[in-house]
Formats: sequence, C-alpha cells, structure tokens
Amino acid sequence: MTQVPACKDPDSSQSTAGYYGQINSALQYGQECQVKTVHQLTGITIDHFVQMDFSGVVKMSDAVGGVSVCVDADVYDTYSHLKLAKGTHTLKGDAALEFVRSRHGFGDGSDLGRTVSQHLFLSAMIRKFKSAGTLTDPQAVYNLADAATKALTVDTGLGTVKKLIGLAADLDKVPTKRMTFTTMQTGADPSNADRVVPAAAAKSLFATIANDQSLTGSNGKKSAAATATATAAAVPAAQIAVTVENGTSISGRASTVATSLIDGGFSSGTTTGNASVSATSTTLTYGSGQKAEAQTVAKAIGLASSHLKQGTGTGLTLVIGTDWPSGTTYPGGGSSPAPADTKAATSNAQAATADQSKSCAKVSRYKTVSLNGVPMTPTQAYRAATNKKDSDA
Repeated sequence: MTQVPACKDPDSSQSTAGYYGQINSALQYGQECQVKTVHQLTGITIDHFVQMDFSGVVKMSDAVGGVSVCVDADVYDTYSHLKLAKGTHTLKGDAALEFVRSRHGFGDGSDLGRTVSQHLFLSAMIRKFKSAGTLTDPQAVYNLADAATKALTVDTGLGTVKKLIGLAADLDKVPTKRMTFTTMQTGADPSNADRVVPAAAAKSLFATIANDQSLTGSNGKKSAAATATATAAAVPAAQIAVTVENGTSISGRASTVATSLIDGGFSSGTTTGNASVSATSTTLTYGSGQKAEAQTVAKAIGLASSHLKQGTGTGLTLVIGTDWPSGTTYPGGGSSPAPADTKAATSNAQAATADQSKSCAKVSRYKTVSLNGVPMTPTQAYRAATNKKDSDA
C-alpha cells in the first residue's frame, strides 16, 4: 500500500487526483503513472520501463527455446494449473505461464510468495541468454529483440529493435553474480491485515539503489566496475549547458543558480527563464543519453539522484522548486546515505543473484489449494490428481 500521485493516462484520459492504495493499481492510469508511483515511494530514478504481461511470458520463453526451472517438491496449483514433479524442468509456452502465474503453489501462497519464483524464472532466462552465447550472436540477438518488441511494452527510449539490441549488449557485460533480484522489506498494514506496507528497512534498500551502490558488495563503496563506468561516462562541466527555470514566486532564483553554475565552470550557454507552472519540488530533467551530464550538474549543486528524471526532449532543464528557496546548493546535501554494509540493505528482502542455478522454487507447505472441494497442500494435490498431465508433459 502506498500513496499514488495525481496522474492522467494520455491514451484513455482517465485521471486521478491521487489516493492511497495498492501500488500496482497505478497502472490503470497508464505506465507513466506506475513509474511515478514507484519513484515517489522509493526515491529511485527510473530511466526506462519494461512491461511484460502474461502473453509476453509465453512469447519470450518460446523465443529462447524454453526456460529451465526447479521445484523442491511435487506441486499442483489448481488455480494456475501448474503441475510439476520435484526436480528440474524446461518450460515453454503455457507451462512457463503457469509457473510465473502460480500464487498458490509457492511460498506462503501469496503475491509476495510468487515474486520469488518469478525471480528464479527471470534469472534462468538470463543465464540461458548468456550461456548459449545468445547475447554475442548478432542474428540471435536480432531475433530475440524482434520477439521482444512483440512481447513487451516498453517506453519510447527502448521501443525499437536497435535499442533493445543495445540493451542486450549492456546486459552481456554484467556477470550474473552481480545481478540481484530482490523484494523490498514489508510489514503488515495497520489498517488491513491482508495488505502490506514498506518496512523501515526498505529505506536502506532504496538508498543503496538510488546511490548506485552494489547489492552484492560487502561494504558501502561502489564496485570497481561501477566506479570505472562512472569515470568513463563523466562529462566535463564546461561542455554542459543548463536551462534553469524558476518554479517559485521568489524573484531571481533561476539567475542566482545559473550564475553559480557558470562561475563553477559550466558552459556560458546556460540560460534562465520562468517555469510554465509553479513547482513544489526541484527537478533536473535530461534528454536521452544525457544522464551522465545530469549527474555532473546534480553533484555540483548537491541534488539527490531522486530529483533526476529522463524527459522526452533534449538538453538539461533544472526547475527550481519551493523546496529550494535560497542559496546555490540544494538543502540536505545530496543523496541519502546508504549503509556501510550494502548486504544489510537486502536483509529480510528475499534477495538472490542470477547465478544461483541450483536454487529451486519452494513449494508451499500450507493448504493453499483445493481439489474436489477438499483443501490440501500443492504436493498433496499433485499426488491426488493422477488424471492431470504434468505441465511439461
């Protein structure tokens, strides 16, 4: 449960003034609303989104020739229709769909329980890409990207085969042991026992991600690979021009900040103006491929990464909000500190790295399903349903 901000779906024109509700409910107001909701909850800058619906799971699992998964016991989810014997299976099409849809078959029989099995499925898919050399084979990558454009909903920054091929090339550079799938830490919603809210520990997880710190490292330092990437991507201040807009009612705010940027070595092409609407929060919007430039500006003015967002245009636009009424350094001194031990960020978060090929989905030990009206565990249901074929049969 979280606060959904004011949103309007540009396609359906359905809008909301904001409300308190389940986080996934924001999607009814469009993908942008879902992104805004996650950003507001976590403070993590989201550059792109990929949306995969259930039909997309079928298409992508078929495109890679099946995905290998393991279950730690016999399982029959009478709701998703997944039926598998204990052990490892290669799933395609409907069988793959049954696996990722299964809520009652794994964990405690809840939505949170099935996120773990979905992480296992996605990890297995990534391992198959990399081990089969798919991501280094131009024709294979093209075929995969072509399938993805039909199976996925993505933002305009990723919406072509060429751009998805570029994403695949970046993905291939990252070792599976450095890819972490994690849930956030949660606690019971005080007003509804059937719902959860972020636990206090989730703030540490969010801060670690927002600060670009590794979830697989053992301390608060950025990984050597991340540091090298940041150094290589750094853009000299002299090459960066910023459009500074005043979103407050305080005269001269844009000019004050722009002058400070120029005095600090930023391009003399930096300009000022008034924002089209008043702003309560300061934001730095950047165009495609200009994130490194935005980070350089943010570091100079002490702006946390949660205030950065990618726009649809080009260039950098800094809108001064009412949360920055004076001075040339943003109040608060930049990003929230992440923990010294970044592994603490995933404590009680059900985190796993993509290299764990021997991990099996844990079949629920509770009576989460029923057969012929009789409540039973998924394993009991498997043994009782002798006339039902296994999903991978």
